[in-house]
Amino acid sequence: MIRIRPATPEDAAAVAAIYAPHVTDSVASFEEKAPTAAEMRARMAKLAGRFPWLIADEGGTVLGYAYACQFRDRRAYRWAVETTVYVADAAQSRGVGSLLYTALLDQLRRQGFTQAIAAISLPNDASVKLHERAGFRRAGVYRQVGWKMGRWVDVGLWQAELADPQGEPAEPGPFAP
Repeated sequence: MIRIRPATPEDAAAVAAIYAPHVTDSVASFEEKAPTAAEMRARMAKLAGRFPWLIADEGGTVLGYAYACQFRDRRAYRWAVETTVYVADAAQSRGVGSLLYTALLDQLRRQGFTQAIAAISLPNDASVKLHERAGFRRAGVYRQVGWKMGRWVDVGLWQAELADPQGEPAEPGPFAP
């Protein structure tokens, strides 16, 4: 049975291993060097307490992860987050990404965030389908903004409304697993 749970520092090596092929073998990530487990642990710690970082776990094996982070630096953007999800190659087409996104978006709603933004390198039909199943809608495209693997890559923006923003909202709350 697949369980969605908060990430712990002990998950960093598995997270790094899942992410590495997306860095080294594709344009899904614009990073050019795969981060180490220590670097992933530091990234997770940086978001701790403010933004959720979730793990899909099956019998102690990490199948995928999802997290949210600050959308932009300006204070006026504090109700919007950027989201990310990655699933291990061996766990593809098992609904892991959908489980992670359902849990992540539910958590973000509970915290009081109103918008989730996802950036998807294009073309990437599988990621587009995953995001649209989760309630994201295409919001725009940055054309030829990334150079990787010998070509220019577009980045599509998908947006999910988490709450109907009316009037002055309360401050988003912390992530407390």
